[in-house]
Amino acid sequence: MKNAANALLNRVEFPVLLAGLVIAAGLWGFEELMEMARATTPHAFDTEILLAFRQAGRPDSPIGPLWLQGAMRDITSLGSGSVLVLIVTAVIVYLLLIRRPATALFIFVAVAGGQVLSSLLKAGIDRPRPELVSHLVNETTLSFPSGHAMLSAVTYLTLGALAARFLSGRTTKIYVLSLAVLTTLLVGISRIYLGVHWPSDVLAGWCAGFVWAMLCWLAARAWQRWRGQHPDGETGD
Repeated sequence: MKNAANALLNRVEFPVLLAGLVIAAGLWGFEELMEMARATTPHAFDTEILLAFRQAGRPDSPIGPLWLQGAMRDITSLGSGSVLVLIVTAVIVYLLLIRRPATALFIFVAVAGGQVLSSLLKAGIDRPRPELVSHLVNETTLSFPSGHAMLSAVTYLTLGALAARFLSGRTTKIYVLSLAVLTTLLVGISRIYLGVHWPSDVLAGWCAGFVWAMLCWLAARAWQRWRGQHPDGETGD
């Protein structure tokens, strides 16, 4: 039994094993956060963190100088549907111009699928936006999970992984992927700062986004192996 387990581990590549662990952790985290979101009253975890971004006794006034409010609005726009559509469209058009239609299709399916999944999850949980503090931007959709957090994770991680695939040098690859993760984290934090999401909404968005991105990556990897070559006949890494 032990020998069989060791043989299986030897056959599974480290990136695949890591992706599997991320998926398992993400699903577990999302389930826990979903139970929190379904509670009739906000959890102390949510209220305390949300109020920590506001001045003491003044829930309508965020902490920090005025320029920080503007910066947070700018950062949150990086996860908006319009900005993500522009970025993804530009990447897809470029991939089509250099004759990589399979890669372009993969990007489209990953991001569009993430959008559909986000909408279904919001409708299924039906959690309203927090009313504990004032909203610094206008939002009309449901709260759980955070669509900005989820879709920024899906989009930037997918594009970061794609860019890293064509870059040489481990340091450069790590830098690009780290930048994608950092952008995703900043977008999520901005949603809490602006008062339009509970912290659990953002954490759930990250969990769902990371899980979906990893599933898409594993699917693309399996498809490449099945073809016996890179998408569109690419031979580089």
